[in-house]
Amino acid sequence: MGNAVKSFKELTPELWAFAGGKGGMLARMFQDGYPVPEGFVILPSAFQGEKLNPEAWNETQASLHAIRKNHEGALFAVRSSALSEDSAQASFAGEFETVLNAKTDKEILEAIYTVHRSRQAERVKVYSSVQGMEPSHQIAVVIQLMVPSEISGVLFTADPITGSNTSMTGNFVHGLGEQLVSGEANAYPFTFMRPKGKYDGPEELKKYASKLYRLADRLETELGGPQDIEWAVAKGKLYILQARPITTLQPGNPDTYEWNDSLTGDFLWTNTNVGEAFSDVFTPLSWSVIRALDEEQKIIPGYYLFSGNICGRAYTNLSFALSLYPAFGLDIKRGFKAVSEVFGQIPTDMSVPIYPFSRLGLIKAMAPHMRHRLKRLLEAFKVLPQHVKETPEWCRKMTAHIRNVNSKEELLSLWKNELLPYNFKALWVALAGARKITILYKLKEELFKLVGTEDTNTLLSNFRGNAALESLGPVVGIAKIIKGEMSRGEYLMRYGHRGPHEFELSVPHPGEDADWLEKQIEEFKKSDVDVEGLLKKNHAQYEEAWKRFEARYPEKARRIGKKLAKVGEAARLREAVRSEWTRVFRLNRAFALRAGELTEIGDDVFFLYIDEVLNLLSGDDSAVKHIPARKETYNKYKSLPPFPSIIRGRFDPFKWAEDPNRRADYYDATMPVVVPDSDTLKGFPGAAGRVEGTVRVLVGPEEGEQLQPGEILVASTTNVGWTPLFPKAAAIITDIGAPLSHAAIVARELGIPAVVGCGNATTRLKTGDRVIVDGGQGVVHILN
Repeated sequence: MGNAVKSFKELTPELWAFAGGKGGMLARMFQDGYPVPEGFVILPSAFQGEKLNPEAWNETQASLHAIRKNHEGALFAVRSSALSEDSAQASFAGEFETVLNAKTDKEILEAIYTVHRSRQAERVKVYSSVQGMEPSHQIAVVIQLMVPSEISGVLFTADPITGSNTSMTGNFVHGLGEQLVSGEANAYPFTFMRPKGKYDGPEELKKYASKLYRLADRLETELGGPQDIEWAVAKGKLYILQARPITTLQPGNPDTYEWNDSLTGDFLWTNTNVGEAFSDVFTPLSWSVIRALDEEQKIIPGYYLFSGNICGRAYTNLSFALSLYPAFGLDIKRGFKAVSEVFGQIPTDMSVPIYPFSRLGLIKAMAPHMRHRLKRLLEAFKVLPQHVKETPEWCRKMTAHIRNVNSKEELLSLWKNELLPYNFKALWVALAGARKITILYKLKEELFKLVGTEDTNTLLSNFRGNAALESLGPVVGIAKIIKGEMSRGEYLMRYGHRGPHEFELSVPHPGEDADWLEKQIEEFKKSDVDVEGLLKKNHAQYEEAWKRFEARYPEKARRIGKKLAKVGEAARLREAVRSEWTRVFRLNRAFALRAGELTEIGDDVFFLYIDEVLNLLSGDDSAVKHIPARKETYNKYKSLPPFPSIIRGRFDPFKWAEDPNRRADYYDATMPVVVPDSDTLKGFPGAAGRVEGTVRVLVGPEEGEQLQPGEILVASTTNVGWTPLFPKAAAIITDIGAPLSHAAIVARELGIPAVVGCGNATTRLKTGDRVIVDGGQGVVHILN
């Protein structure tokens, strides 16, 4: 074949992007051994304007002939595969034309032109505009053998509304699948319970259920996230027809920095630990460096310890961590106990969504990470004392080196060969140092049983012992300056990297501000705080508590005393390595500032991700165009009030912030909406969200001019022709449809709440009625 027409087998990974979302995915699955009907892709380069060039048409005919040789009477499906289609942000489900059952070369040529022209359709322009995309689309065309489907279906590997991973949900119809996606036929629902894939659904699918589950589970793992899978059964064989990311379960758009990890599924998030260290709204650069460090140390698939990003704020996904326990047959209460030590208690009325890991799958996924982790931790333990001792001077010299770099090439080399490796080293040393503190939890438990809460806390309040505790250093240091026991230069060398914004690189640290220390000293003098006196008072209380313990438990005193000494030593070590990790992390600011100078973008460098900064130093400035949009998003995120410490499920902070009755302690998306004195319509959750408004009942899209902006569109069913109306609607309600039908898919894409398949919405509701649409619960409340 030439360059413009490629079979699924021949389409190499470098060409996937030019084959569009659909074409690239079909080729990938075909090459990976999935049961995909054979076919080929006509790349955009095959077209000259609106016409297919003669060489490409010859190659197309040759490809058709090759398929027909093995399939007598073959029929073909001709579909679009836009280069922007089926991305993580947009699916263009049903927006472009599709031609089915094309048989002759003449029919197929006409179909190719029909599909190619559809990129200019009004509905495509509307959808593109809402998605913030260019209205013109480069388009590839997929031509694929049609299988004579006896059963056609769709399978979501996670719930597209709630994000729950407890089961895979699907629908199927008898015959071709187009009527399923269009919502024109009511479908048969089925589910697979995870992690073992137990089937619950109609009998006719049962013999194919096990294979479908295995293929879906494998696709989700290999493609790195929840998938929307089209499949069919023909002549007793199961086929996979397409897989695309579930766009509603994507965290956001990296181009604009609209990012919300809570949207990826039904998980429990907390910032009660990480929020203390990572307290700012991250700029893109800071978050991308933190995420790279988190990737380096993670062992559980999908689990981020300190770089879960909910609209710029750091969160930890507790669900993944807790899900290890049931996966390995352990009591989850042990997990709660371990987690509560680090992250505090979870509210008693909040259930924890567990991710259904399979034990074998988890072992396979974790094994390489575990080997890497053990190797790096062992290395870190060996160099730990030396690292703490040598890092301050190394950082001082490196800061000077960075400032003196005169070329982009040299700065790029410095990052790759010295800065990034030292970032990783500092992280592993910090993790190694933190591991030793785990002895504290057992000791705390034992002391609590022996002497109660108050004395336990007092006995565990003397970690500094006769040495220094790094977290106290900045305060004690100022007292020492006033007393003449420490110079200003020595103070800045030891503590100048510490401050309230340590992990936000766009904010200067105290060591950069010549006036900062003088202001602290003046404030200190005015406040007349006696730091040494406070420390002495605390130590005296500790001594008294220890004497009481010795008197009460003389036989235990020696053993507990040794443990207290060990815990103090571990605490000091943890503080020391944490301080040095911070010092190394702050070097990334010096690197970013120099990169901004050398590339002449200045402080805008903080609105690029680290890989984009490296690309910019290499001469690729393609990401710079995204900076204004990211600044706008960042400022929006900064304007929001602090989020709840615990978040369950999919969280929209903008809607939450508008609610005068919002809870600031925790948020639970699964709590049902209670609306008194109202009748209800029950349907399927189509697209999450809750909105109150006025109904507009329409018979067909031709009446679309009657729909006023902000009204709730009610229709018997909707298909592609309705799409231009959707952006005007505040919500959508339909009589016919399933969670996977057109109305639901497009509404989810546009973020419009939708309840589908209500059965009698167009008869129960009249234009002008007031309703509350709760898309997440699949309920419409009719207000009196």
